[in-house]
Amino acid sequence: MGFDTHVRRGHPIVFGLIVFFGIIELAISAWLVSHFNKHHNYSGTSERDRVRFLLFSSIWTVVFGALYMVLFWHSASGSVATSVLSHGIFLFLTWIFWTAGAAAITSSLGGGLNCSTQNIFVYCGQLNALEGFAWAIWIMVTFAILIVFIRGVSAARRGDGLRGHLVSA
Repeated sequence: MGFDTHVRRGHPIVFGLIVFFGIIELAISAWLVSHFNKHHNYSGTSERDRVRFLLFSSIWTVVFGALYMVLFWHSASGSVATSVLSHGIFLFLTWIFWTAGAAAITSSLGGGLNCSTQNIFVYCGQLNALEGFAWAIWIMVTFAILIVFIRGVSAARRGDGLRGHLVSA
């Protein structure tokens, strides 16, 4: 079984997991943004803004991750959108968003919250979940970037360059 077969099977799984976890992150961050806007009970504007950025990152990830998954199913080896370059650009931007968002919320929370001993953050459990899912998505996107990098090297060796596809035609 060649690497192409693994990519054909693994791409929908990895992108499906990224989209699934992105939907969870979207739900948590949207709920927090809604409550922050309604009650103004955030501990500071930095907490509010970081949660809003994670809402943006999750919307970005869900919309474009689902789009890439559908395009890959439609034409895995024949579309510009399924090229190594296209995947690389999308995943690199997504990786930057999740690195910034996960690090920012972690910094805001001091590395994580013990909900039984703190009284600064109103939505302690939700903020902990937001942080955890942000890092989980970051790990999955990092894994996907590594695979795309490996496929890019193999496409370059085949002579296709960066416009080569994730799987051979």
